[in-house]
Amino acid sequence: MNTTPAEDGFFMPPDWGPHQRCWMAWPCRLGAWGEDMDHACLATAALARAIAKYEPVTMLVPPDLIPIARLQLGSLVTIWEAELNDSWSRDIAPSFLIDGEGGIAGAVFDFNAWGHKYRDYQNDAKIGAWMLSELELPCYRIPMTLEGGAINVDGSGTVITTESVAFNSDRNPTLDRRQIEERLAMYFGIRKVIWLADGLAGDRADGQVNKVARFIAPGRLMCAVAAHRSDPSHGILSANLAQLAEERDALGRPLELLEIPLPDPLQAEDGRLLTRSYLDFYLGTGAVYVPAFDDPADETAARLIGDAFKGREVVQLDMADIARRGGAIHCMTQQQPKVK
Repeated sequence: MNTTPAEDGFFMPPDWGPHQRCWMAWPCRLGAWGEDMDHACLATAALARAIAKYEPVTMLVPPDLIPIARLQLGSLVTIWEAELNDSWSRDIAPSFLIDGEGGIAGAVFDFNAWGHKYRDYQNDAKIGAWMLSELELPCYRIPMTLEGGAINVDGSGTVITTESVAFNSDRNPTLDRRQIEERLAMYFGIRKVIWLADGLAGDRADGQVNKVARFIAPGRLMCAVAAHRSDPSHGILSANLAQLAEERDALGRPLELLEIPLPDPLQAEDGRLLTRSYLDFYLGTGAVYVPAFDDPADETAARLIGDAFKGREVVQLDMADIARRGGAIHCMTQQQPKVK
């Protein structure tokens, strides 16, 4: 595309708008999942089947894994054969855009596996543009390296993101703040960027915003907070909360903040912190899908998140095995908005 989405009247809608479908990707990076691969597949299939009760789900699956995926997914989930390197569709699928008049398109970042965390990511780098081609939708290529989980929008001109990801030397070493803000404005219809310094301590994706702050309604922001001062993320999240209490959105409104406690800190076998957050939920058409981590805070988080989305069923699913790789439900999903 020779023009930008903003020039063509497109913008990114918020998560809570109507969905045409949900896109997911089947676990396939054996070297990363290891012995947890079978558990990851079972958790992915359970999530897809749960979402499919309310909205269509399409699962991207490598050719050699289609038989096992079809067996576990059942008849409600559509399978698309696709070459993949990994399964985090939030980060590799397109960010869908609408124009408010029935038009839909997609924008794709220059994906480099979270700052070259893996060598083989060429298939994932191409999957967003390929999906849009298959859907016969316009594709806008964003001249910037980032991931879908690194941004969150309110649909009214505001985006929230983190400096730790956008300014990471392995992503955008030549871009300054003004250049990144201009790209966000041109490709997502943004007029205000809220910058947080960092995400969760130990986040293998360098601190993506979707685990620490998400818009849940116009002028309302859900924020992760550490329940204990001993939590390595306590200082980061406290600073984020203090900053957001003073922020305004693109329309000049102060932000109403809803605090959601994190589960207790937990280390993986290699000693790294697991980045587990209840903000890693998927806001579906008729339900909100909340992760559970076998933690005492699971029930409280489900209640608080459910109270924020009256009229939607609360579906809580065990994501303890998925979280071993640093993500959960929001990271595993990407919504395609429904247009008239």
